[in-house]
Amino acid sequence: MTKPKVLFLCTGNSARSQIAEAFLRAYAGEHFGAYSAGLEPKGYILPEVLAVMKERGLDMGSQRSKSVKEYLGQMHFAYVITVCGHAEDKCPTVFLNMGQREFWPFDDPAKFTGSDSERLEVVRTIRDQIDQRVRKWLEDQNISPATWLLSQKSS
Repeated sequence: MTKPKVLFLCTGNSARSQIAEAFLRAYAGEHFGAYSAGLEPKGYILPEVLAVMKERGLDMGSQRSKSVKEYLGQMHFAYVITVCGHAEDKCPTVFLNMGQREFWPFDDPAKFTGSDSERLEVVRTIRDQIDQRVRKWLEDQNISPATWLLSQKSS
């Protein structure tokens, strides 16, 4: 049986959707195919995102920023989850008829300016919010997240 596919959609595909994809793959990759894309992809993942995910034991080196156009007409997603207001408002209508749609709004770490340590702290906060939301969603699906990642969570 084919695993249901989940698409996390945002504007730049450089932070929030990438984080959600990584957590879903780590927690329940045996149950779901995890994907992410952006309406206006930046072409890179924010270095702060890579750093704070590595703190949690997740190497995102194989992930890349990509356009939603790569998936339009190519894949059917059981779930399309937008993680920013812009993507929710501009979500391609082709996805409206695909499976279930959800909106999980998170602040955009790419828009935060500050020192290196301040940016890292903001990204950690958003990472932890996304982590909690992905785990809640899995509980709603009656799936227990993989426990190895839970043990990586910092206090």
